Amino acid sequence: MTTVPTTEQPTHTGLFTQLFRFTVTGGISAVVDFGSLLIMTHLLGLPDNLAKAISFVLGTSTAYAINRRWTFRAEPSTKRLILVWVSYLLTFALQVGLYALTRPWLMDHFDYPTAQFIAFVIAQGAATICNFAIQRWVIFKAH
Repeated sequence: MTTVPTTEQPTHTGLFTQLFRFTVTGGISAVVDFGSLLIMTHLLGLPDNLAKAISFVLGTSTAYAINRRWTFRAEPSTKRLILVWVSYLLTFALQVGLYALTRPWLMDHFDYPTAQFIAFVIAQGAATICNFAIQRWVIFKAH
């Protein structure tokens, strides 16, 4: 049996490739998230938790757009989009909740920018691990 060459790209990539791409995408999205958080809190004077909620939406919107196309190489799908936003709502609660819980304690031990950054890293790290697992093994699972 002969195979006919195709120009279509495979729709599934391996775990380590996906993890690498997810990490790169997460870095880009974290810059959007943290950058917008700093702009909103330091330049616009928004309350910290409100700014964090908005910056999360901006960062995760960036992540979804890149991850769907590059990391998981998935076709557009309304069902997937809905599942991703449900996942983001769960990680939103996790991330904003951890940020709100850790920042006040950290501010007792560090200056404001340092406490803000450490709280961001803790919240971002937990949300990223949760988000990758949900997207890899539930939403964009290999068929």
